[in-house]
Order: sequence, then structure tokens, then C-alpha cells
Amino acid sequence: MSQSFDPYSLLPPVPTFELRSTDIADGETLSVAQTSAIFGGPGQDRSPHLAWNDYPAETLSFAVTCYDPDALTVSGFWHWAVCDIPASVNELPAGAGDVDGKSLPAGAAKMLANDAGRHGFLGAAPPPGEAPHRYMFVVHALDAPTLDITTEATPAWLGFRLVAHALARATLTPVFGIPA
Repeated sequence: MSQSFDPYSLLPPVPTFELRSTDIADGETLSVAQTSAIFGGPGQDRSPHLAWNDYPAETLSFAVTCYDPDALTVSGFWHWAVCDIPASVNELPAGAGDVDGKSLPAGAAKMLANDAGRHGFLGAAPPPGEAPHRYMFVVHALDAPTLDITTEATPAWLGFRLVAHALARATLTPVFGIPA
């Protein structure tokens, strides 16, 4: 798979807005905090701080996703998926993706299971020796206050709903690889 391929380029185009973080940056290597401990590594499975602005005024909610398009599957790998974030929220602290979800907006946001079946952020863990994988952190500005999906929905189903309700999208894409 080409590691320059952008899966979002296949979707209907929407405007972009600003996404920034104190923890991650485009093209920069993820820190240990954003890597996974699930396979016995030193990672912390800690979602990064994310903040956004200049999104469309008609935004009614947001969703946040993290996707690895370079995973050796035909479908990539979803590391994190959160929807129904109120339009009044424009920042998530580091660790908002913890499995308890206590740093997500209370009573509103829904965290779906990632592709490992865990409700929470799963850090980077590409196989040793592969070219560094890209981790696409995306904030989606939406035209609906809720997407009316349950926490049992898959990130792929969320993706269908995001396309139907997208007003704009903002992306940061750090990388991570493990030497052979």
C-alpha cells in the first residue's frame, strides 16, 4: 500500500479548518504516550490533546477519529472514534480517550470501540520493521447535534454517518514505526 494515499480523498470534498495539538504534529513521530502498551511495549495508550477553531458557524456537533491507513489489512485500522461532541466544545485534553471516558464532554459524547474491540484510544503499534505508519487524527464538523448511533456501532458505520453530515474536516497526521 502506498503510504502517500489519503483515504479521505475518496470522500466528497468539504472545507478544512484548523486543528492543533500540544502533543502531535503533521509528519512528526508520536511520543511514547500515544503508542500502545497492549502488545507489551512501553506505550501509554493516551490520546493526544486536540483543539480546533475556524470551523463552520452552522456546526451542531463534532466527531473525532484516529485511523491508520497503512495497517496491513484491507480496511486499515481504527484506533479511536468519538461522536456527538457538542458544538460548544472545541478542545479535548490529553487522555480524553481513556477507557473510562471521564475527560469527554459529560452526558453527550459517545466513544465507540476501536478495531481491537476496546472503547478508548488504542495507541500506535505497527509491526517492527515496517515503514512508519500514519495516524490520521481527524475532527469532523457536523450538521447534526447527534448522529443517533449507539456505542456498539463500528467506526466504519460512524464513517458512513460522518460522510452524510460533514460540513468540514480538520486533520493532523503524525507517524510511528518500530525498527526491525
